[in-house]
Amino acid sequence: MKTIREILTNDVGRVAIAGHVNPDGDCAGSCMALALYIRKNCPGVIVDVYLEPLRPELRFLKGTDSLIHEMTGEETCDLFILLDVSSRARIGVAGELFDKTARTVCIDHHIGNDSPAGINHIRPTVGSCAEVLAELLDPDGIDAAIAEALYTGIIHDTGVFQYSNTRPETLMLASRLIGYGFDFPHLIYDSFYARTHRQTRILGYCLEKSRLSADGRFLSVSLSLEEMARYGAVRDDIGEVVSQLKLTRDIEMAVFVYETTPGFSKVSLRSSGRLDANKTAHLFGGGGHVMAAGCTLPGSSENVLSRILMALEREGDSLKAEV
Repeated sequence: MKTIREILTNDVGRVAIAGHVNPDGDCAGSCMALALYIRKNCPGVIVDVYLEPLRPELRFLKGTDSLIHEMTGEETCDLFILLDVSSRARIGVAGELFDKTARTVCIDHHIGNDSPAGINHIRPTVGSCAEVLAELLDPDGIDAAIAEALYTGIIHDTGVFQYSNTRPETLMLASRLIGYGFDFPHLIYDSFYARTHRQTRILGYCLEKSRLSADGRFLSVSLSLEEMARYGAVRDDIGEVVSQLKLTRDIEMAVFVYETTPGFSKVSLRSSGRLDANKTAHLFGGGGHVMAAGCTLPGSSENVLSRILMALEREGDSLKAEV
């Protein structure tokens, strides 16, 4: 794979960057790191970043105030770069622009990536897209803001280095990034621990409502739009629920299902390492990683949760994580 500077040939005047739907920390961090890098090192190139609105805890990233959330249909670019996107269906707001762009690149780390991009750099053994991207950047072209964005992507997909996808190379890269001089302790606190009172209340409700099943192997909870409205909660307020469920000792899978719109529910899965969350999500047309995956299904949150739990029990050994 060529470096980013090598990809940006002289005839590239405008670059579009896009990530996946419902962008997480790795997606947002990767997209912003690349945008900042190109703007710093290739000042003659115009960069447009297409992402759905970010969660509040990710809006500290430099450049997020210029994100494009909606398309007019008249957008053009010379080069389109996908980051952290495993398939055409997962492209967020800029899918149509991707389809009509002749030169396309995908940089990713998802297992089973089936990107239709012309150039693909996929590293499934790497813990985050930000780490894959960092391999393609000239260290001399990185500054504190770029390093901060890359570090954000890495810690979000490695759970601040606690997941098994953390490699020795991951820690060495993180060490080098910290050397650029951003406030990484504050970044970690704001990303993983700080929450509003409303978030604390809805989290407490979900934890109280959660239930064990299959002889204590699965811990799950569902949340309806009506329940969210009772607490005045929105989607940004419930992102921590599944991670908190996963902290429960001795469970094999944490399952959180919440309604996104009437008749549709989002499934978030977190594995202890015994089961493969990606295999489970794949049964329902979703995907992700061994430790974390998800999908969206038609149905109420309770109905969808019942289907997920039935599949977990029915599939049994076939969902075991490979070691």
